[in-house]
Amino acid sequence: MSTPSNTSPRAGRLQALRAAMARHGIDAYIVPSSDPHLSEYLPRRWQGREWMSGFTGSVGTFIATADFAGVWTDGRYWTQAETELAGSEIALMKIPSGASLLHIDWLAANMQPGQTVAVDARVLGLAVERLLREALTARGVTLRTDLDLLDEIWSERPSLPTEALYEHVAPHATMARADKLAATRAAMKALGAERHFLSTLDDIAYLFNLRGADVSFNPVFVAHALLEGDGATLFVAEGKASTELQARLREDGVRLASYDAAEKALAALPAGSTLLLDPRRVTAGMRQAVAEGVKIVEAINPTTFAKSRKTEAEAAHVRATMEQDGAALCEFFAWLEATLADPNRAPLTELTIDERITAARARRPGFVSPSFSTIAGFNANGAIMHYRATQASHAVIEGDGLLLIDSGGQYLGGTTDITRVIPVGQITADHRRDFTLVLKGMMALSSTQFPRGTKGPMLDAIARAPIWAAGVDYGHGTGHGVGYFMNVHEGPQVISPSASPDPHTAMEPGMITSIEPGIYKPGRWGIRIENLVLNVPAGQGEFGEFLRFETLTLCPIDTRCLDLDLLQPMEKAWLNDYHAQVRERLLPHVTGSAREWLELRTRAL
Repeated sequence: MSTPSNTSPRAGRLQALRAAMARHGIDAYIVPSSDPHLSEYLPRRWQGREWMSGFTGSVGTFIATADFAGVWTDGRYWTQAETELAGSEIALMKIPSGASLLHIDWLAANMQPGQTVAVDARVLGLAVERLLREALTARGVTLRTDLDLLDEIWSERPSLPTEALYEHVAPHATMARADKLAATRAAMKALGAERHFLSTLDDIAYLFNLRGADVSFNPVFVAHALLEGDGATLFVAEGKASTELQARLREDGVRLASYDAAEKALAALPAGSTLLLDPRRVTAGMRQAVAEGVKIVEAINPTTFAKSRKTEAEAAHVRATMEQDGAALCEFFAWLEATLADPNRAPLTELTIDERITAARARRPGFVSPSFSTIAGFNANGAIMHYRATQASHAVIEGDGLLLIDSGGQYLGGTTDITRVIPVGQITADHRRDFTLVLKGMMALSSTQFPRGTKGPMLDAIARAPIWAAGVDYGHGTGHGVGYFMNVHEGPQVISPSASPDPHTAMEPGMITSIEPGIYKPGRWGIRIENLVLNVPAGQGEFGEFLRFETLTLCPIDTRCLDLDLLQPMEKAWLNDYHAQVRERLLPHVTGSAREWLELRTRAL
């Protein structure tokens, strides 16, 4: 594996930031991994934390003082951050599981009374701003939220994205825009609100049946929205909607306004009116823009619940999409195994994996783009949970070991996310043991039946139990919600020990969630097995309504990596049944070597 260079302009940027801090009398400056929409994946304009630090993970907070600089991130990124921060003065501040706001504690402990901390309110979540202000005020520290120091020092800062909007239409859009708007207004009325302001991009894309390409891998667009009783305003950059699209939006009472007019619209709301805001899904800057005298109703965005509960029609499209995605994977894995078996082949790298798996998906109907940057990690790279091969740093796949491939696709009829691990050359008994433990965890949760309304975080231990029994654990959540031709990470449900079992995490019919336990041995190998599952009814009786998981993902799990002695008869039966379903549903979609590979890899144990 080649070694990335540590030469970067970080030192100059940090020096410029400290000079700007001194000009404004700021003792500490915070750069979160965020934008005005609190997105997980950011348009380039708001990738300030990465620009300042060089750390490319999707989660992290950068803080600079006159004599300190650090990035706070969780265990998924520690190995990556150590590599990317090496050679700089920026320290890695490790966040233990469940302590995502540890940087606030650090500021409260290290700032002195009378000092000033600053952060741009336009990219700071309202709920986080409240916690930060409370902690600093208790220490006699001032919090300023009116400064965007990056704008002062980032001379080549990217502008707003300009990609055009397009409609998500029938048959894949199974509910009309007018019906979604009516349902949201009914939810507003039930909460006692006349108006509703939204900033989260997936909520907006869902509500208006629109899609875009402003954020890599997620088919969303940069916008705010204000929903009223008799209409709605979509705040987007000029030129993003065609004349024809604007006319169709007007038919549903939707008008367009410039992106930067959102704050002015909030400031112009009449006194005495009521506005619904989700404090977890709106920035402090937008809350500060609301006119005085407006009554704020705080509750989760109704669209967050609505889009998480896929309709029967949407679920049918997802099942069809999974067949196409599975067929593409059969083609890819047939090529990969044939290539690995060829003694005269050209060198095969992790970068080639990404190219070939994306090409296989692109040949399938309805494919739009990958749903995230493919993770192809061979041996030690597989132990980096969110590893990404680059031209500067990647491995050649040769010799013996395990290859982890985590990939997904955006299709008009759904979003996919799957992880598989295959053997390369000879593998060891330790490889087989770890692989089997991970599979046992995945099967245990996949087979679970649970009461409707069970909080997602409560299910996490079921997948970990077989792994814990061996004295092993993994440093990430077991599952995340997945959108419908939308973000590959979607709430409100989550299966993770670091998430609070709040009411909004309740498992409801129609939700699609990943199940992806893993084992990671730093410097040696990583194993993760991931399927997507759908919450479906499992019957109702004396103790209420129960749900179970329907496995959606269709791709063989490599039995060459198994230690069969560790599997119970019921576990072998589960795997055989799964492979029989995979074979039955994918055979009509594959031919030639892909068909031969599918039949081989789905043979019963």
